[in-house]
Amino acid sequence: MTPRSFPSLRAIRKALMLVASAASLLLTAPARAQASPDQLVKVKIAPDLIGLANAASGNTTASTTANGTAFVPWAATVEGELLVRAMVVASSDDASLSSLRKYVLSAGGSVYYNYTSIRALAVMLPAAKLTELASRADVISVSPNRAVARTASLLQTSTGAVDADVAFRGMLNGSGVGIAVVDSGIAWNHQSLGTSVNGVKVSSRVRQAVDFVEFGKSWKQLGWTKGTDNSVEATIALDGSKALTGFSRVQKPGSGISDAYGHGTHVASIAAGSGSYQSPDSSGLATNASLYDVRVLDDKGVGNLADVIAGIDWVIQHARLLNIRVMNLSLAASSTESFVTDPLARAARAASAAGVIVVVAAGNAGKTADGREVYGAVGSPGHDPSVITVGAANPRGTSFRSDDTLAGFSSRGPTRGRTVLAGGERWTDNLLKPDLVAPGNRLIGALAADTSGNRNSWNLLATTYPQLAAIPGAAQAPNQTLMEMSGTSVAAPAVSGAVALMLQVNPGLTPPLVKAILQYTAQPLNGPNLLQQGTGALNVEGAVRLAAALRTDIAPALAAGNLRAGDSLLASGRYLPTPQSTINGQTFHWARMVTAGGNHLLSGDALFTKFQPIYDPRLNWTRNLVLRSTVTYWPLTFNTVPRSITEARLSGRLSLVTSGVLWMTGPSSLSALSPWSSTGLLSGRALAGSGLVLSEGLVLSEGLVLSEGLVLSEGLVLSEGLVLSEGLVLSEGLVLSESVRDPAGIADPSVGGER
Repeated sequence: MTPRSFPSLRAIRKALMLVASAASLLLTAPARAQASPDQLVKVKIAPDLIGLANAASGNTTASTTANGTAFVPWAATVEGELLVRAMVVASSDDASLSSLRKYVLSAGGSVYYNYTSIRALAVMLPAAKLTELASRADVISVSPNRAVARTASLLQTSTGAVDADVAFRGMLNGSGVGIAVVDSGIAWNHQSLGTSVNGVKVSSRVRQAVDFVEFGKSWKQLGWTKGTDNSVEATIALDGSKALTGFSRVQKPGSGISDAYGHGTHVASIAAGSGSYQSPDSSGLATNASLYDVRVLDDKGVGNLADVIAGIDWVIQHARLLNIRVMNLSLAASSTESFVTDPLARAARAASAAGVIVVVAAGNAGKTADGREVYGAVGSPGHDPSVITVGAANPRGTSFRSDDTLAGFSSRGPTRGRTVLAGGERWTDNLLKPDLVAPGNRLIGALAADTSGNRNSWNLLATTYPQLAAIPGAAQAPNQTLMEMSGTSVAAPAVSGAVALMLQVNPGLTPPLVKAILQYTAQPLNGPNLLQQGTGALNVEGAVRLAAALRTDIAPALAAGNLRAGDSLLASGRYLPTPQSTINGQTFHWARMVTAGGNHLLSGDALFTKFQPIYDPRLNWTRNLVLRSTVTYWPLTFNTVPRSITEARLSGRLSLVTSGVLWMTGPSSLSALSPWSSTGLLSGRALAGSGLVLSEGLVLSEGLVLSEGLVLSEGLVLSEGLVLSEGLVLSEGLVLSESVRDPAGIADPSVGGER
């Protein structure tokens, strides 16, 4: 059974209380169950770590192998003592976290990393000390150092990139924009990833490469040795010319195979490949963008949180120096945690706060192995509200959008992470995700090999699954080799490439404004709902045209404090474009919807004619929770190299959305809206202007009550009267997942995709 629009979803939402008076909209916070102090300490420890903490303290028995080692890569039994590798998120004014580091050493542990993107340490310590560690006032959360894996032209024509390029006189190619590919590496020598003259490659567009897999080995070689502190606080050259960190091992692309696995190279080529020199044309979207290779996955496509977050740190520190505007994360980690505490989500959110547009694969866990549809299985960091979470569409091998469908493997929302907030308030995320979908089935891109490009040096994916390299018409000449892949891993870089094109025409866009434009201009696929496809399929033509209509100084003006709520966003003499696109001769209406506040739908021209406070990348709003990030910079770098990024919850009066914005979750449309409603149906209501316009906008205030919006609270009520508890499987074929059990997917779609 596939969920549709159920009129009896009364148990899903609380009543929306609106007071449209001379003042602002004021709401009152719902009563929440309060946790005991002991429960608060336990809640700081991630659910997938708490079992080992209990086992070590004798409260329960952990699952172990025959030799006593836990069935997880982040735990081991050494000389009879259970040890764990963990990420500790902290709250401290001391960027060096010296007190916390001393505690870890005194507890019989070691410290590996001290991060810039988040106040956090990568540590190893006895599992018996986890509860004591969590009881410290300067500890926000403790998470295991989880495994991370990759979630995994026709593209140019099907997304509207060709139509957009025509409108911009053939100059739309991502020039001047840097894209960081945080993945398994990039084969810098491949012709698709270079600058060519008359079909001959003259230089590589892979500007720099940094290998955190190799650097991570330096502490992995220590094994489970106690009493070491390898954390390094960033230092900065006095002339401010470049950032020097203990994590950075920057190198120019050189000899040897730089992507033995093959995933990162394919991802990079979807975002920015230039493959028109041969048939089939394998070009990506931003064909002249600069690429930055941040290797965090090993030769088998596997990594861990510590290395991935170190890679994100590098991107944050170098973003302004190298004009890295986009970061692609075609990877995911399983997580039961809320985005509030999840370390990978916090690092991605920090990057967004620093001005980097973060594009993330939703994951490939949309179906079980026996074909049942799964809801609530978006991976980390795709469950963070600040990132652009991308699901996969199946273009059916044609450039026409009318036959596109949702890929069955694409992970569905809502996000199901949970935590207990300060003060004991129990919290479940319940975010509308993914944000949109993009082509992600059987996309042709670059095949990585060593510098010789010979067949015997092809990457692991291509040699293990030769069918991936069976591309009709491809000559497979050295350094021009092609392969096809499927998954949200290849859908995400399509969006990253589109973002580079948007930034080429308007470099002043902020990360949340980029997401809003992508969602607003998307084309809803026929049938799928909000939790399956977000607001619809990527529409490059519309996104670029809307971006070009806005003023180009938005981000600088905001940073300088010269942009206020309600100020005009339109460029001088410009108007909002007609909200429809024509691609390959087919005309369609835009979705005209954006998600905000976690589970609200907004619409209307005011979203782009007026500056909305939610477009500030330092602000993160989800229902009655508003987080604000503060970025501090190293001295003498002229606000170029971040030194630390901290986050705090805001209270009091705070403007979030201005007057004139259409609220589709208002009383006039409440009965017809649900997350199970077809996105196309909701888009039709947006086109008709069905919703509520607040005369004074939305103002967050002390004691605010915010509607739960569209998405379920703790369970799900269907019209048949069946309530799904967490993780319950329905015989009809619907699974509501408690957590992301396998973000890369039960059956890896990269090998065959969908037919």
